[in-house]
Amino acid sequence: KILISGGGRCNFTNLHIDPEAYLSTNPHFCKSALARYTQWDFIAKMDQHQLAWHEKTLGQLFCDDKAPAVLNMLLSECRDVGVNFKFNVEIQQINHQQQYRVVTDRSEYHASVVVVATGGPSIPKMGATGFGVQLARQFGLKVVSFTPALVPLTFHPQDIQHYFEGLSGLSIDAQVHCNGASFREGLLITHRGFSGPAILQISSYWQPGDELAFNLLPDLDATAYLLEAQAKRGKSELKTVLSVHFPKRLSERLANTLLDNKSLASTPLAQIKLCDMQALGATLNHWCLRPSGTEGLRTAEVCLGGVHTDELSSKTMESRKQPGLYFIGESVDVT
Repeated sequence: KILISGGGRCNFTNLHIDPEAYLSTNPHFCKSALARYTQWDFIAKMDQHQLAWHEKTLGQLFCDDKAPAVLNMLLSECRDVGVNFKFNVEIQQINHQQQYRVVTDRSEYHASVVVVATGGPSIPKMGATGFGVQLARQFGLKVVSFTPALVPLTFHPQDIQHYFEGLSGLSIDAQVHCNGASFREGLLITHRGFSGPAILQISSYWQPGDELAFNLLPDLDATAYLLEAQAKRGKSELKTVLSVHFPKRLSERLANTLLDNKSLASTPLAQIKLCDMQALGATLNHWCLRPSGTEGLRTAEVCLGGVHTDELSSKTMESRKQPGLYFIGESVDVT
């Protein structure tokens, strides 16, 4: 996942890490870990290895070199403390009597401690699985089932045909709301609906059946803008006025579809009724649309869910029921 993160550039941390940025059935669980090892600790590690980085947007930090540089840094740190890697080994069984016995397709390993850092099942073509949750269940630990997060949303065929057809690849700056969460970032139109940073973020809060509310002009009172344009530029077509803020093809589509059965794109502003102008402005600032689902684990960048935090110590990540068994990372119900 390091190698594919950030489009191969590795967005390795964020300047604004805080507990509120994490999702879990227990929102307090992450506080101890975040306080004891901060973003500044990892930034110091990057500096120690002379890896340059830069801030992109919203505090996102990217490595100036490609992602393998970050991976090699971590491998180097592991070598320095004597980590012995075994690659392409299939774990067939883990059990515990006096100590842990890990049976693989090559040999057996015995240890007093097992740390499970196997991530979640998103992007299975990388080899990702739900192994961590399976193991937790084996030892009687509660789990929260994995579900896709940071994932593009899909929409119903009639909505795709009506609103999006022929516009794939266009992007705008927008604000998206759902279940009390709100994100303002890029919104990308795809052949299946919407993607882009704003959608990936809100997907972690969306539940099947929920509507999304889009503010397509987050810096404007769209109704006031349209009425002012109508007063000053009455001969201008609606699509022309909207194209100040949207790509031309999208401007025309919005003008023709946001008001039911009214195709207003080529209509001079002076000829549009006041009630229609007000309704269009209100919709531009609050357009509700119901996704049909997500693109699923195939493209999800992470998963919600994992080993229930009630089962683990927030300071050590050790199982409360099974001494010597630890779960860390995405295998834990903290996203």
